[in-house]
Amino acid sequence: MVTTRFAPSPTGRLHVGNIRTALHNWLLAKKQGGRFLLRIDDTDAERSREEYVEAIRADLVWLGLEPDGEERQSARFGHYEAGFAALREAGRIYPCYETAQELELKRKVLLGRGLPPIYDRAALALGEAERAEKEAAGIAPHWRFRLDHDAAIEWDDGIRGPQHFNPAQMSDPVVRRADGSWLYMLPSALDDIEMGVTDVLRGEDHVSNTALQIQMFEAMGAKPPRFAHEALLTGSEGKLSKRLGSLGVADLREAGIEPEALVALLARLGTSLPVEPIAEREVIVESFDLSTFGRAPARFDEAELHRLNAQIVHRLPFARVSHLLPQGMGEAAWEAIRPNLTHINEAADWWRIITGPVEAPAFDEETRAYLTAAADTLAGDGWGEDPWHALTGALKTTTGRKGKALFLPLRQALTGMDHGPDMAQVLPLIGRHEALARLRAAAR
Repeated sequence: MVTTRFAPSPTGRLHVGNIRTALHNWLLAKKQGGRFLLRIDDTDAERSREEYVEAIRADLVWLGLEPDGEERQSARFGHYEAGFAALREAGRIYPCYETAQELELKRKVLLGRGLPPIYDRAALALGEAERAEKEAAGIAPHWRFRLDHDAAIEWDDGIRGPQHFNPAQMSDPVVRRADGSWLYMLPSALDDIEMGVTDVLRGEDHVSNTALQIQMFEAMGAKPPRFAHEALLTGSEGKLSKRLGSLGVADLREAGIEPEALVALLARLGTSLPVEPIAEREVIVESFDLSTFGRAPARFDEAELHRLNAQIVHRLPFARVSHLLPQGMGEAAWEAIRPNLTHINEAADWWRIITGPVEAPAFDEETRAYLTAAADTLAGDGWGEDPWHALTGALKTTTGRKGKALFLPLRQALTGMDHGPDMAQVLPLIGRHEALARLRAAAR
């Protein structure tokens, strides 16, 4: 069974880039009838916050990306110790005693010589006595995974195609700090093995990590997952902005963005498929295909998101939005108002226009006479199924008015606005008594 995972660190709220990663992993799993797992990467006890864990869960639920299972790295330290010990016993993990300053000096020397800043494996040359001497002096080691320089690293990336890395041109990665805390690489690989993760879809900034982790999987006797690395998001100005890096679900919700709009945009951003106002999740799942992903940076434009949100809102049924609407606003009102909305929270403004009171503009004498005639016509005629067209049809015959001169004063008197929803839908909602009162008030 295809199993994917989303692995955020609970050191802050989810932002747009995180959401896109979660969504694509969810879609990849659901397209194959598989499982989507949430892994909370909370090994950093100092920076991790429980409030962020709860926020991550809530954001995924709001987006409709409920995981099929959850793991927390903080509950798996025993697994990491066991994996670490096994790799150390096999000679694939070794202690290093250089300080951060010594490593930085080595790096600068290599760069100054025009050489890549690759760790020189000096720690492997230390004998037992030398290591014991350093530890007796109070120097705690950090630990590196020893790459196999004789085994070329290759995989067929789901987006980038065939990938090739020479491990001899890469530094042995640090997997554990001197204080005993874990870095990302080894715990993540162990988790993927034990959680049965078959597919890892993540940003292209992880490509070199993947190369290193492939050897970790092999050293632990496990088949690596299938990997795919997508282009990162950039802002509309063409680079990753600080704004985009911090734009979170809470900000988007506050701005009136609906989850359907965010999903519709992020699902296809960076692919050859058109971004469309698709509210039906099954359609988005069915069309998801890694072969449509491009290598160029995917541009996220907030203005495009708001335009898409308006298109989505125009399609949402009353049952989906009823709990978000003003008290008393029913399905007929929603269908009348919906085409004029960019965000659902704007419905309250239009509902106030229907329920009143409204303030009509000051009209000239001729227009006031016209509105008096409109009120008399509305009072004399029956209130049928289509009172708006009955009213305007009668007025066109009796006054000779047409077009804007016929319709605009009526809209202004009845709603106080120059534009808005279809008056054929709005007038029945206002009601005959209230409509007469508004017409007569505007004619004074």
